[in-house]
Amino acid sequence: MGAANRLLDLSAYELAGKIRDREVSATEAAEVANRRIESVEDEVKSFITVTPEVALERARRIDERLADGGEVALHEGVPLVVKDVLSTKGTRTTCGSRMLEEFVPVYDATALARFSEDLVMVGKANMDEFAMGSSTENSAYFPTRNPWALDRVPGGSSGGSAAAVAAGEGWWALGTDTGGSVRQPAAFCGTVGLKPTYGRVSRYGLIAFASSLDQIGPMTRDVRDSALLLQAIAGHDRRDSTSARQPVPDYVAALEEGVSGLRVGVVTELTGAEGVEPEVREVSERTVRDLEAAGASVGEVSLPHATYGLPAYYIIAPAELSSNLARFDGVRYGLRVPAEGVHEMYRRTREEGFGDEAKRRIMLGTYALSSGYYDAYYAQAQKVRTRIIEDFRAAFSEYDVLVTPTCPTPAFGIGEKVDDPLAMYANDICAVPASLAGIPAISIPGGTVDGLPVGVQLMADHFEESKLLRAARAAERASEFRFQIKPDGAQNGTGAGS
Repeated sequence: MGAANRLLDLSAYELAGKIRDREVSATEAAEVANRRIESVEDEVKSFITVTPEVALERARRIDERLADGGEVALHEGVPLVVKDVLSTKGTRTTCGSRMLEEFVPVYDATALARFSEDLVMVGKANMDEFAMGSSTENSAYFPTRNPWALDRVPGGSSGGSAAAVAAGEGWWALGTDTGGSVRQPAAFCGTVGLKPTYGRVSRYGLIAFASSLDQIGPMTRDVRDSALLLQAIAGHDRRDSTSARQPVPDYVAALEEGVSGLRVGVVTELTGAEGVEPEVREVSERTVRDLEAAGASVGEVSLPHATYGLPAYYIIAPAELSSNLARFDGVRYGLRVPAEGVHEMYRRTREEGFGDEAKRRIMLGTYALSSGYYDAYYAQAQKVRTRIIEDFRAAFSEYDVLVTPTCPTPAFGIGEKVDDPLAMYANDICAVPASLAGIPAISIPGGTVDGLPVGVQLMADHFEESKLLRAARAAERASEFRFQIKPDGAQNGTGAGS
């Protein structure tokens, strides 16, 4: 028990260093992760597919490389959780949907291939169907539970990834963020979630929800782990036309430079937005005070159109979704429901393959793009998006980093909002502006309210991840919150030496 607990208590960065220095083998780490999953998965349900054999086989290859005198990258060998929307060669990729229940890709997503040729993948994490949701209750398979309180949601759509990190089922994870789907579950589960600049990480192999918004991002125990994971997956990819030709700086090297002289702006419209609980606002304000004490200058900043981001997002994202999901018709891959005639086959396949939320958003998006309504809805939403981008541009001419709560509330109860789509969508009010603008944003745990974690969001200008991570690291160091593996006491009996 003791040996495994010592490994579980390490950050991904610390574990990576021990593997590289040959103090711990990659196989040992994979075995600990696999046992931890066996111990808690029945309670938490983070995974759609677990891959213990894959993890062990690839970990052994890393150990063999090291034994032969070869080198490994710093991040290699640390068990990784992969959201089930990223293509994994030879391992099924369902997107949380019956539509792709038996789909097995023939290639890896670029982010995974770039991470390591011997990716120690412990499993594919549960998610809201096709990344549509804020609670992981829209999964076609089962809801994931928040490790901090098993009757609460872990957030979404990357809820399985966040829950797995919080439960110690992997040291870090990859999620995807379209309108907050990395940041919001990170906030609910007491972890760090980073949405990089749009184009910073290749989307090749990411099964699309909304192509102008989707971005792959790290979900980790602390900010240093996020910096290391971003370092591993970032960079231009010729197979993704939206991938940016920007050099990738050393995010880890710049992490400890502090915030002296950094200008921090508190976004008034989002900090005081309708529905933001006073206790959540206080956690955000405490983080700002910590940054000021660390040497940053602090002021208030306005994003006048930020509160219009939510309705704009829920027109733009479904519009893009309705186009992207048109390919799932029972003809080329995925589910096919037999029927007489091709049109009946289309209808029955899509009726049985998609869940209620997917159908709702497909209809919303199709309506917004339809003749006679395009100008009234989609075109107007794109104008709002432009205004939000202009607001951010003005704000970043005065401030280096902007701060808001990540979510209006801590994690809510399972089933509490599932029948009220508008209440569910309102969880994204603080997150969607950064997604619409394509800027980097990170959620860090700022504290707890009623025993549940509360996230604080920091945002920076395009490709200013280094500055963003520096500020997040300073805030993390000043905070009283420290990462805790949950559920309480579930580590017992999982140890390598037990």
